[in-house]
Amino acid sequence: MRSIRPSVGRGRRQRTVLAATGIVAALALTATACNDSDDTAGNKPAAAASQGSDSGAKVPGDIADQLKKHGIDPDKWKNGAWKNWNKDDWLREAKDFVNPVIEGLWKPERMKSAKDPDKTIAAQDYADDQGVSDPEPVPVRAQAEKTPYHQNAAPVGKVFFDSPEGSMVCSGTVVKDPRNPGRSNLVWTAGHCVHAGAAGGWYRNIAFVPSYNDLGKSADALRNATQQEIAPYGTFWADWASTSNEWMNQGAESGGAGAPYDFAVLHVKPEQGTKSLEETVGNALDVDFSTPSVQSVGSMGAWGYPAAPPFDGLLMNKCVDRPGRLSLSPEQPTMYRIGCTMTGGSSGGGWFRVRGGKTVLVSNTSIGPASNTWLAGPQLGQEAQGVFDMMSEKYSSK
Repeated sequence: MRSIRPSVGRGRRQRTVLAATGIVAALALTATACNDSDDTAGNKPAAAASQGSDSGAKVPGDIADQLKKHGIDPDKWKNGAWKNWNKDDWLREAKDFVNPVIEGLWKPERMKSAKDPDKTIAAQDYADDQGVSDPEPVPVRAQAEKTPYHQNAAPVGKVFFDSPEGSMVCSGTVVKDPRNPGRSNLVWTAGHCVHAGAAGGWYRNIAFVPSYNDLGKSADALRNATQQEIAPYGTFWADWASTSNEWMNQGAESGGAGAPYDFAVLHVKPEQGTKSLEETVGNALDVDFSTPSVQSVGSMGAWGYPAAPPFDGLLMNKCVDRPGRLSLSPEQPTMYRIGCTMTGGSSGGGWFRVRGGKTVLVSNTSIGPASNTWLAGPQLGQEAQGVFDMMSEKYSSK
């Protein structure tokens, strides 16, 4: 195998260049609405107006009741009790999700210091694939997305959350809500970005920032960044999250456990204002639940904000490659795998393909090796569609 890999790599690279053009162009074209919308442009000063708010928002009645039901004082939670990660008090069931807005918590410096949730996999984790996996892909070097991000990849952003290990960061994508056309508040990400899996429960203070660091400024340029520079369209808090039962019951911090079901959907609301997420950024993508075979897909592109070295989490990057299959065990669905040098922090970022001339979301980043040479994401089939439909139906009248 090693002796023929160079020639295979060259062929794949030639096909990738041609296929990549379609994905990148389609994503850019579908994103232009937010640049042309007067309403969207008008949202930027509103985001800036929320700077410096430290007081903490009042916990809404329904969320306060949910906290009280679990023996949690809402005021104490808002003022720092959320930092208690006592295992006996860590809410983990699907019905137990609570995430009250704490206004001003996600300040620019706190966002910049958030770490990546390192989700690596070793060769032994997929040794028992019974010959299903395709050969390991040739690494594809991640490319920085063009700025401003809102003109080139408007649906992409960063997901922030707090865990027992501290502030963490993932990536996410604004997706269309069929029951709220044009006004979606749904974000697609990875299960391990919202729930700790078998060993824990729901993470806390989960928020989404579309077009994070929109102009792609460096760390030095953002040393004293304003909220407007970091979060040009504001911060959107998850008021509900849903992931697969398989991830909640099998998922692990490292390795492949639960990875074929490592997906999640957030329903979000703005920290400031009332406009929907889709209206604010000007775009959202359809989700493709058809689980296309790798033979039928010319290429897939993964977008995200890699945060582990050599990246620093400030810049949006992308990889486009012809997908292959990765099997973790004969009993579980195969995953998609592409060559990519993005690191942790890109977790949860959307994988896109072009279908019928339009860019659609077909997977999300879940796992990769410590060598950072490839990424793998779950097939989004019936289980994923069930999670998505439940979330859409839950907010169909709101």
